[in-house]
Amino acid sequence: MKSLILSIALVIISFSLFADTGSIQVDVVGKGKPVLLLPGFTCPGEVWSETVEKISQNHECHLVTYAGFGDVPAIDSLWLQTVKTDIDKYIADNEFSNLSIVGHSMGGTLALWLASEKQFDIEKIMVVDALPCMGAMMIPDYSSDKIIYDTPYNRNLLKMTDGEFSGMARNFAAFMSKSVSKHQQIVDWMMKADRRTYVYGYTDLLKLDLRENLKNIESQVVILAAANPSKSMVEGVYNNQFAALKTKEIVYIENSAHFIMFDQFETYMKELKQLLN
Repeated sequence: MKSLILSIALVIISFSLFADTGSIQVDVVGKGKPVLLLPGFTCPGEVWSETVEKISQNHECHLVTYAGFGDVPAIDSLWLQTVKTDIDKYIADNEFSNLSIVGHSMGGTLALWLASEKQFDIEKIMVVDALPCMGAMMIPDYSSDKIIYDTPYNRNLLKMTDGEFSGMARNFAAFMSKSVSKHQQIVDWMMKADRRTYVYGYTDLLKLDLRENLKNIESQVVILAAANPSKSMVEGVYNNQFAALKTKEIVYIENSAHFIMFDQFETYMKELKQLLN
């Protein structure tokens, strides 16, 4: 019932706009200091619905949805760079000062990218289970130049039937969240995603390496890391990937998978409010 009320409220009090290229849509809810909310891969801005319900009384929440996800039309090429450029434009057009950014997964990586370029007055960042270089965690002897778009794996994804893709999505949802009630929503978002964006956009993300760029960040950064399967299993990855970030706080969240804001909402919200306030 609460989610239904929030959805109705979002329709009534929010407004949306598209950047010139159509690669992002931004819904704005609430009043106060601005907070840019960047979702993870395949997720629309509504992934932050519960967050907005808690913070929009004192913060102007800007919920981003990327091209190819949710109801935003796909774009032809250069997906990740175009999305980043349009977020730059959105921040510049709104002349934000003391901006806070909350980013989950890919959204957290984008937040680090934005802050590392020091174009804008970004005061605080919360990174929710994200890394500056996802590819390095997944691929031995990682090199961005070695990541290519035309691979047997990518071709197979493009050829999958909806039934096959749905089965894969269900496995992913079970792995990414311990909250069973959220699994269907995650699957629905993945199924709604434009398939080419899913395949080539994720390749864009694997090619992105921001580890050295972190040394340029001057914003306050809090990193929430899912201690899954255990803190000892992930601590080395986070310490290694964020080594160049001069000032940071890493908080390991127990009993949570990738969607920390679903699995441990109260702990996540406590950390977020502490950062924003």
